[in-house]
Amino acid sequence: MGIIAWIILGLLAGIIAKLLMPGRDPGGIIITILIGIAGGLLGGWLGKVLFDVDSVDGFFELSTWIAAIVGSLILLGLYRLVAGRRHS
Repeated sequence: MGIIAWIILGLLAGIIAKLLMPGRDPGGIIITILIGIAGGLLGGWLGKVLFDVDSVDGFFELSTWIAAIVGSLILLGLYRLVAGRRHS
């Protein structure tokens, strides 16, 4: 996938992750995109390491979206822990 596809996938995966984990986040849309892109990479890496599958096959593959969303959820949770401690 190209860089534009990763940005679009990251944006959408980050939005879906925020919908699945409602609550106040200190970040805006840029943080959502960055968490989504990093989440896609994390999800793809975890799929390869844990299940020995290539979970980043293509933009329209379900496995790519699931990996990106799961990775985004993990990173969003970690971001909330770190950012929440900083603001307390």
